[in-house]
Amino acid sequence: MAKSAIIISIMTNHIVLFEPRIHFNTGNIARTCAATNTHLHLIRPFGFEVTDKNLKRAGLDYWHKVDITYHDDLEAFMTCFNADEAAQLHLITKFAEHDYSEKGLYTEQSNHYFLLGREDTGLPEPFMREHPEKALRIPMNDEHVRSLNLSNAAAIVIYECLRQQHYQGLELVHTYEKDKLK
Repeated sequence: MAKSAIIISIMTNHIVLFEPRIHFNTGNIARTCAATNTHLHLIRPFGFEVTDKNLKRAGLDYWHKVDITYHDDLEAFMTCFNADEAAQLHLITKFAEHDYSEKGLYTEQSNHYFLLGREDTGLPEPFMREHPEKALRIPMNDEHVRSLNLSNAAAIVIYECLRQQHYQGLELVHTYEKDKLK
């Protein structure tokens, strides 16, 4: 009698940083990626060098725990993205007409790629004009600030995605040897 195998396909969430300028932001996002099993993509050029000295200065003693892919430019990233048949691209920008928290946006049947722009200039306008239907906005008061901090924006969107996916693969409760609440 043949045994049937059950194959469980777990989709992957991805944070993609277009030409990040500030190593502390990239470090915070890398920490979020490590904590959420999220794949990090970094698109060159960077505003900093990815060296042991810079990583240690940014407190990145967990860099080796992050699944990272480097891309030479946006075109190289898009080639990688287009090869993923289960992929959905989400452009995170203040210029979008759709809210990042729309119900049912982040299914477990797709790999979700959240593309965030440079801290100083955002995503390239021609690229955004090619993909306006993929743009998502985090609501904010635009009269007070130009934009949210890049690492905060990445955390906001990845945790909403994970919430809609029922935090698949994450511990909702963890018991610690020295638990402060017990």
